[in-house]
Amino acid sequence: MAQRPKPEEIVSKLRQVDVLVSQGQSVAASIRAIGVTEVTYYRWRKEYGSLKSDQVKRMKDLETENQRLRKAIADLTLDKLILQEA
Repeated sequence: MAQRPKPEEIVSKLRQVDVLVSQGQSVAASIRAIGVTEVTYYRWRKEYGSLKSDQVKRMKDLETENQRLRKAIADLTLDKLILQEA
């Protein structure tokens, strides 16, 4: 299985399609040129289309921090429940 591209790489590929289309290629041909399916392209466009590379990195950093905080809350909630039962 191929490794998932990083968000910065996705934004770069979306920009490549924009450049190719502006040079006169069709959208379908441009999508094939970056090596993804149309479904993947439009999913990426929906998620990352309006972001710049630095914004994508910041968004992913925040998502990672949210995951860490949710895990900490879950652990603390479990500790609290154990203490209440004791």
